[in-house]
Amino acid sequence: MKLFYRHYGEGQPLIILHGIFGISDNWVTLGKRLAEKFSVYIPDQRNHGQSPHSVTFNYYALADDLHEFIREHKLEKPMIIGHSMGGKVAMTFALEHPEMVEKLVVVDISPRKYPGRNVHFDMISAMMAVNFDAVHSREEVEQLLETSIPNKRIRLFVMKNLYRKTRTTFDWRLNLEALSANMDFVFEGVESSDVYEGPTLFIRGGRSDYLVDDDTPLIMKLFPSARIQTIEKASHWVHADAPTELCRLFSLFLGKECIAPGFED
Repeated sequence: MKLFYRHYGEGQPLIILHGIFGISDNWVTLGKRLAEKFSVYIPDQRNHGQSPHSVTFNYYALADDLHEFIREHKLEKPMIIGHSMGGKVAMTFALEHPEMVEKLVVVDISPRKYPGRNVHFDMISAMMAVNFDAVHSREEVEQLLETSIPNKRIRLFVMKNLYRKTRTTFDWRLNLEALSANMDFVFEGVESSDVYEGPTLFIRGGRSDYLVDDDTPLIMKLFPSARIQTIEKASHWVHADAPTELCRLFSLFLGKECIAPGFED
């Protein structure tokens, strides 16, 4: 699958993978900071953003997309950063193709299987309920989402997926039907009899319950060189809550200073 992507900078290749309902644009600010030292690629994953849609949606398919992306762009042993769903894609790929990954960073997600979270189903239901024949502005769409998605940060995150289809009509870039039908796959664990022994960093938000102490044994089993670090003031949306601290941890782990002057929380 030919993925839409954004590219910044030159140097050693680095790929950033967004999470469920996300788009490449969510990571542009951090991507540009990293692009001071790296050649940064930020793709939209299938059924997201401007990338193609497919009825197939699981971690094996997403890892295959990443493999094709790396081959297509002739990237030699890229470093890979993945957040949430993107972290599971990155883990799956590293376990399947350890020789192709220089370093792995996983942001606020564990390899384990998760119970379904109501917030994800609420977001899908709210988006699918919007009748675009009856709305004429972004403000009207946000008002329709407000009851089902009362958290303004999450609502604005969802709104990133809204685009103007014509001069007077809107639509979602997400393939909501495919995501809804395959949401159980998003909560699946990363299963493998192999290990990735390369340098690995797990970063968790101190205010998040997505990555907890009980996850450590499974992480170390699959990624024996892993280190786990916490950004105490961050929620699951680490890149939004603490971009400077996150960028600092990236820089230390990747081995190159990438924080630009004036880039502050």
